Amino acid sequence: MAEISQRKRIWGWWFFDWASQPYHSLLVTFIFGPYFAGVAAGYFSAAGLDAEAAAARAQTVWANCLTITGLIIAFGAPLLGAMADVSGRRIPWIFAFSVMYVVGSAALWYTTPDGSNMWLMLSAFGLGFVGAEYALIFINSQLPDLGDDKEVGEISGSGFAFGYFGGLISLAIMLALFVEQPNGKTLIGLDPLFGLDAAQQEGTRFVGPFTAGWFVLFMVPYFLWVRDDPNGARTGSLGAALHLLGKSVSNLRHRISLATYLGSSMFYRDALNGLYSFGGVYARLVLEWDLIKIGVFGIVSVLAAAAFSWIGGKLDKKYGPKPVILVAIWVLILVCATIVSMDRTQIFGIALPDGSGLPDLLFFACGVLIGGMGGILQSSSRSLMVRHTDPAAPVESFGLYGLSGRATAFAAPLLIGIATTVTGSARLGVSPIILLFILGLFLMRWVKPEGDQSR
Repeated sequence: MAEISQRKRIWGWWFFDWASQPYHSLLVTFIFGPYFAGVAAGYFSAAGLDAEAAAARAQTVWANCLTITGLIIAFGAPLLGAMADVSGRRIPWIFAFSVMYVVGSAALWYTTPDGSNMWLMLSAFGLGFVGAEYALIFINSQLPDLGDDKEVGEISGSGFAFGYFGGLISLAIMLALFVEQPNGKTLIGLDPLFGLDAAQQEGTRFVGPFTAGWFVLFMVPYFLWVRDDPNGARTGSLGAALHLLGKSVSNLRHRISLATYLGSSMFYRDALNGLYSFGGVYARLVLEWDLIKIGVFGIVSVLAAAAFSWIGGKLDKKYGPKPVILVAIWVLILVCATIVSMDRTQIFGIALPDGSGLPDLLFFACGVLIGGMGGILQSSSRSLMVRHTDPAAPVESFGLYGLSGRATAFAAPLLIGIATTVTGSARLGVSPIILLFILGLFLMRWVKPEGDQSR
């Protein structure tokens, strides 16, 4: 078999981002999440709740779903990383979790507009989401093999940019050809493709099978060009994995920079995931946008994420990942404060005339910054983790990184669910995100910019 070039391996690795990004763009943030929020709000309205209470209840249900999946991911991530290290194999794990991704996302087609099976569909969404996040742990652990410390920041940034362009194109296809406007037509005035019934919102529901098919198609380059090291295969066991995991956690007390970085990223990545998970829901429940407007907002946001990720990779290469991360967090704190302080009637307590378009324009601007700074934050975080990764056990290290990113993955949705229930407001419910960003920013004080790879 001909040897696969390093350039092909990098492109194959990038194709995972291209293939998997629609789960986050189409399902979590811009189409299925807001669609589900609308379905759930309608279901609770039909059960007798007023509009604001129904919206708050719908946001709480979505938050509970993300809380449960976050707990599953948190408990499994480090053990899976250790299992991969003791066996030396990653591709089989990625394939298995890819199957979960495809099955879970495809099943979302069956989400009924009346909300009668919304609990079953939340289970399907959770299955796909867990598969996507578990696969990402193993994908991230391959980054150190693709370049040295000076190169991985740019490789990571370019990968995120490439992935976001995939998300952008997939979102544009869905809006142009499938998602219905209130008049039953798509964004470009067509009936939903394949004879899908607009009255039953089949065009919108097709987002599940579309996301699954997109992933299957574009994972082909990854599986063709990325290989496990044939000399790295070992016989592993659950006991060995648990021993390795215990050793990894125990060693953290001797590695202050790594420990504080894992703690910092635990909070700020959870906050970022909260923004992604509830941004479209906020637009649907607070600003009362329809799915087409949310989709256009998504295109703007994803385009910004692609452009900023590429720029962030260049800045990472020049200045290192830590200062890039700090700037991104500060910008996102300001964005969150703006979002929490506005609705259709006021901004920062200043009343607006009826029908004002200012909240829409301001939220679009926030979307550009969320997408752009979020892309930079994810890319540079992955790069900074490489500087803290032991080359002999990269999956173990990225298992801990996955744990830090998901150990409190339930925290943002849980806090949002609590805040939403206490305030009775979907707008004020997202305020805990600001606190999580501040905690992450504080812990970055003890993180070494050059990293720490000692054992």
